[in-house]
Amino acid sequence: MASLRPIQSVLAFLTILPAGKFHDIHYVAKNMYLFPLAGVVVGAIVGGMAFGISPFLHPLLVGLIVAGSLVILTGVHHTDALADFADGLMAKGDKEDKRKAMLDPAVGSAGVAALVMYFAGMIIVFGAGFTGLQILTSIIAAEVIAKYVMVLLTYRGTSAWEGFSSPFTAAMKDGRKMAAATGIMLPIVWFASGYAGLAALGVSIALGALMRHTSKKSFGGISGDVLGASNEVTRLASLIVLSSVML
Repeated sequence: MASLRPIQSVLAFLTILPAGKFHDIHYVAKNMYLFPLAGVVVGAIVGGMAFGISPFLHPLLVGLIVAGSLVILTGVHHTDALADFADGLMAKGDKEDKRKAMLDPAVGSAGVAALVMYFAGMIIVFGAGFTGLQILTSIIAAEVIAKYVMVLLTYRGTSAWEGFSSPFTAAMKDGRKMAAATGIMLPIVWFASGYAGLAALGVSIALGALMRHTSKKSFGGISGDVLGASNEVTRLASLIVLSSVML
């Protein structure tokens, strides 16, 4: 159906799900405000699986399976972006040196450290022991928030260079699209997690602002790797807040 084409394209771009034909990057950028809906789909799939296996497995093992499932379902793109972002951020030299480090296909020591800390955090946060439906609703809320922060970064930020992020930062300067993304995200987060979800949202927005400021200082703006890294960082931050507030 033509009416489903935008969300299908966004899902095909963000995940490995058989959502239909992947359209060009400019079409996806134009519909980036739908990213939170993609977060619902990803969160429901992984959260549903976690809810199903949690009564039978140790919470730490559930965390490992959840982390691995998210990496696979999203095609490893955001996890790879986290490693590249860390390498670029920690590289010595000027903005050009940091850019080269970020674009280097080899993962450096900073990237490895970031990945280890991310996976350790994902495993540990589930070790806190979400109970019952909380594991499902928390994963959905965290995924929606993570996708929303990516939209917010493109709305507020500028691209460091002409590249992957450029179509998104250009398309998302429309305040109506940002309002639409917010209108999609807020009811979902509230329904899933209530005040705990709003607390997670606040922390994630603050982290997104920090990443945008740091990226502007280090690289001259945001890039595709910065956007992908923000997804991983804010997802984990949301889960940490939700595990602390809801228990």
